[in-house]
Amino acid sequence: MIVTKADFANLSLIASPGPLRRRLQGATVVLSDAAPADLVTMNSQVVLQDVSTGERRLVAVVYPPDADPAAGRISVLEAAGTALLGATPGQVIEWRDEGRVRRMRVQEVVHQPERSLRANMVVRS
Repeated sequence: MIVTKADFANLSLIASPGPLRRRLQGATVVLSDAAPADLVTMNSQVVLQDVSTGERRLVAVVYPPDADPAAGRISVLEAAGTALLGATPGQVIEWRDEGRVRRMRVQEVVHQPERSLRANMVVRS
């Protein structure tokens, strides 16, 4: 998994022992401007497609205080959020939800904060 240095620092503060902590321990940490433009980072908006039903859904991976599943804002501490962090389009992520395995394909990263920052950066001399 690739994770930005800023996300790694912030997530390291909130990740208790468990799946997110394990993913962070094996992560490749990169500067924000070196993150691939289609990488799911914190606060990215992503179109997911259910592998079984074909249903599509727009979601965002967020920090726990910002989570609102009904609005598509998934906490990074939830199984789906942990699985989604570091994903790229075409990748199928899976997690356990209410005793069953959910499988979703990442269709598109609609918004990635790092990509937005690069596109709107103003360099002053």
